[in-house]
Amino acid sequence: MTLRPILDAFDRCATVRALAERLPVRGSTLSLSGLPGSSRAVLATWLSQRVGAGRLVLVVTTTPADAERWLTDLQHLAGSGVALYPQREALGEDEPHFEIAGERIETLAALLRGELRVLVTTARASAERTAVPAALEKLRLQLAVGDARPLGEVTAALEEMGYQRVAAVAEVAEYSVRGGIIDVYGFGMPAPARLEWWGDDISSIRAFDLTTQRSGAELPDVTVLPITSLAVRDSGTLDAPVERRSLLELLPADTLLFEEAPHPDEEEVDRAWREAEHHLEIARRLGEDVPKRDAIFVDPAVWRTRRAQFARMVVADESADFQIGFFPPDRVDRDLGRLRAMLGHGTPTLILCDNEGQRERLDELLEENGFRPAGTSLVVGALDGGFVMPTLRVLTDHEIFRRARRLRRSRRYRQAAPGTVTGALALGDYVVHLEHGIGVYRGIQTLTIDGGTIEVAILEYEG
Repeated sequence: MTLRPILDAFDRCATVRALAERLPVRGSTLSLSGLPGSSRAVLATWLSQRVGAGRLVLVVTTTPADAERWLTDLQHLAGSGVALYPQREALGEDEPHFEIAGERIETLAALLRGELRVLVTTARASAERTAVPAALEKLRLQLAVGDARPLGEVTAALEEMGYQRVAAVAEVAEYSVRGGIIDVYGFGMPAPARLEWWGDDISSIRAFDLTTQRSGAELPDVTVLPITSLAVRDSGTLDAPVERRSLLELLPADTLLFEEAPHPDEEEVDRAWREAEHHLEIARRLGEDVPKRDAIFVDPAVWRTRRAQFARMVVADESADFQIGFFPPDRVDRDLGRLRAMLGHGTPTLILCDNEGQRERLDELLEENGFRPAGTSLVVGALDGGFVMPTLRVLTDHEIFRRARRLRRSRRYRQAAPGTVTGALALGDYVVHLEHGIGVYRGIQTLTIDGGTIEVAILEYEG
């Protein structure tokens, strides 16, 4: 891991080692200052790996954008064992966005299996109620080669879990059946899978490509998680109604909570509580059958009480109980002379570059006129912001060149290329779009968006 030197530098820092002796106990709070830039994410990673082995660190942010910033830093620092529990974009369990719904349920499954070291969420998400562990465990579908599981039983389970049956699987939350073969792409699966039966036994499981529909590598087993708990609850397959709890109720008791802004977090939970009642009341006036507010959210007062039961660390810049003593780096503002003057003496420096090309370019710029900065390393890596501690100075190339850092998370779930859907169409064919109605198919076109290319199907409508 290219960012390990940063964690090693934390090991050598006296104030960080002293902090390890003063970690808060359950029900208490320790406020920290002197943690600029991404040093907060480094501290969370360091605590999860070097101090509290097996202890979960929960980072609670105010907004989804803050959560994405923390998540990106933590993934670069820690690699595995980091996950996001995003807040819903709709009231209740029926989340319309599969990216959000899938990430939520996959994160819960990993949490319940004890696979997470650091979990990132928002204050609102931590107050949202969701299906309890018993329901999630009962609804997961685990299939392995050699299992005696009749095909009809598996298709019934997929229907019950909210999966849609289609002619050919093109995206997540779908399955198809052809003779003794089931194709399925579900939550909890790194890739779509093709299962083949011999009688009532599963004889093979293979990955397959959504675009070409061709089988790939053999898989020993797959685990499929439910799309939603609503269909299962309504089907009556559980012995009792699905109980719903908040994330704070599912955490291990010794979880260490990290917060940047406790008061804005509280205001966000209060706001979500008020807005939920407003939207639910509008839905009732329109004749919709909607749940009560406390079936969707935890009462803010209860949320505060539950939050206070954990050991908490508040990382803020104002006066605090403990001063870490790190500083933001001096501004460079594209001035390489100023950067050269900063390097080569005193504190060792690690410069993080977004990619190999940027690293080579900066290396050439620094070596102009024979200048080779001693004690300076340039590595490919990314953090949101630099910082200076007694044992290491961390700089980022986007701060050096005053470029905005763009957070790009790849799609969690793949989709088939448009050609898969349009392969049977000829130019001029009439087609029916789910939202826009009847149009004329005009072929496939490649568009450039944000520096990347995508293929789209062109449909022509009157006017």
